[in-house]
Amino acid sequence: MIALAATPLAACAPGAPGAPGAPEVGGGIDEGSFGNPTAHNILVQTGQLPFVIDLAERFAAEVPNTVTFAFNSTRLDGAAQAILRRQADWIRQFPEVTFRVFGHTDLVGSDSYNRALGLRRAQTVVAFLVRNGVSRSRLEAVVSEGETQPLIPTQDRERQNRRAVTEVSGFLQNHPIIMNGQYAAVIHREYVESATAQRPSPYR
Repeated sequence: MIALAATPLAACAPGAPGAPGAPEVGGGIDEGSFGNPTAHNILVQTGQLPFVIDLAERFAAEVPNTVTFAFNSTRLDGAAQAILRRQADWIRQFPEVTFRVFGHTDLVGSDSYNRALGLRRAQTVVAFLVRNGVSRSRLEAVVSEGETQPLIPTQDRERQNRRAVTEVSGFLQNHPIIMNGQYAAVIHREYVESATAQRPSPYR
């Protein structure tokens, strides 16, 4: 994805997308949206879909999948960095699994500016995960949702809307386990949480 050129902040147009109860983009499985209309069919035909859903649910249950940002910023504060280190620890346990990062903004500013800002936030998260030992090839896409999926439907500044969400997106197809169709071996692998707790990550 090509980053858009940043433009000055502008007043947000009325009627911006987002409504109470709207599903969280970046909080579920991408089954073919975001410019990839065949993704769902590939997951189904290769038998991956139930395993991807299982892993996605485990990731969301065991690791915070969202970090938030200050207004008009891409800087990761201490709390965000701590969350992303936990994400990296979890991701490194499953070298066959790929992930996608979604960048979001609040509704202050123009749509084009917020698309670019959301992308930069997603890129910041990806870069941090890579610095913490995650292969860039496993972060298969960086997607900007801009201001289109607010958690809190308000025109005002809202930190919960200024976020990046990491989610499981599929399997690394050239990995030997996946080439042999052994998705269940990934799902049922023993966790190494106790070992991780005893041996601090070298990427901190």
